[in-house]
Amino acid sequence: MTNFVLIKRLKTLKKYIMALEITDATFEDTVLKSDKPVLVDFWAAWCGPCRMVGPIIEEISGEYEGKAVVGKVDVDANQEFAAKYGVRNIPTVLVFQNGEVVGRQVGVAPKNAYTEAIDSLL
Repeated sequence: MTNFVLIKRLKTLKKYIMALEITDATFEDTVLKSDKPVLVDFWAAWCGPCRMVGPIIEEISGEYEGKAVVGKVDVDANQEFAAKYGVRNIPTVLVFQNGEVVGRQVGVAPKNAYTEAIDSLL
């Protein structure tokens, strides 16, 4: 198998590695009751900066699979927890441990800003 074929297959597989979709209905069980660190991206489809952060969150999701929970909350469809945690601007990324917010990043940040927040909890 050539390197070209392997790279093509890897790119195809990467399309299926996605951050977990978190809703108001699943937030408590997925985020607040998790025994792992949780990174939550609050975003909306119409938000330009959110589209910049999105691929970073997807990449982190694959890299931290099994070690941390990485998910996204669409604030247009799920407003309860966005309001509860004072998300007024998007993208906002919150980091949770043991059901408590331990980190917050508002706006676009480099990947290492998110990974360092998770790494500090592992």
